[in-house]
Amino acid sequence: MFDSATVTFSSPVPGLGSPACLPGKIKGVSVVAKIACSNCSLHELCMPIGMNADELARVDELVVKRPAVKRGRPLFHAGEKFTSLYAIRSGFFKTCVTTEDGRDQVTGFQMAGEIMGLDGVAGDLHTCDAIALEDSEVCVLPFGRMEEIARHVKALQHHLHKIMSGEIVREQGVMQLLGSMKAEERLAAFMLNLVQRLHVRGFSKSDFILRMTREEIGSYLGLTLETVSRTFSKFADLGLINVNQRHVHIRDADALQRIVNPHWCR
Repeated sequence: MFDSATVTFSSPVPGLGSPACLPGKIKGVSVVAKIACSNCSLHELCMPIGMNADELARVDELVVKRPAVKRGRPLFHAGEKFTSLYAIRSGFFKTCVTTEDGRDQVTGFQMAGEIMGLDGVAGDLHTCDAIALEDSEVCVLPFGRMEEIARHVKALQHHLHKIMSGEIVREQGVMQLLGSMKAEERLAAFMLNLVQRLHVRGFSKSDFILRMTREEIGSYLGLTLETVSRTFSKFADLGLINVNQRHVHIRDADALQRIVNPHWCR
């Protein structure tokens, strides 16, 4: 997750549920027209590259629905039957679990080009909630059909293995984040990871909008709301970032890297 030179989070992270929970049956979720994977601008982010025309045609058969999910609405809930993975076409999600004392614990943030739903593979039930942080669209990838096609399309099989491996790496990184890093290191790593993932999608290397609240950031990083706000202010006072409500401009990415890894050098 963290190598000697840079901060890298892999976040392919987190089915359609029972018939009562199919897209279009949930308030806030509607189904829009199907689009072929081969024509999607995010194709190289969430699908394998290097496939021939026949293999690509098989993969195009995977996407049976493209639901639109309104901000604040769930895509799936913990306890729902797992049947599909979801490739985020646009928008932003958070995944969270409910603790024994009733608190929501954020377990990840997912953006366009990333995969959700892997939490349901092991036990055939989702173990977390997936909530849209802004109006979003996802491509539904029925898992049984995906496995069937993967037996004939080796590139897809390899891609599935990479996605699952990436989830293990992500979870190891989160454990390191929560287990050994100070507040400043956690927030610096979080911002660098976020801007890195956005940049791969064609956005700025230094400017981004926080789709999540500071409270949600704190829940994910294991910090209180006050600590998150105080650390943002400290970074701004040091001239490392500019913050205007949810807009963040990174002024000194190298300094943030050195906070995460004092031995880092360009």
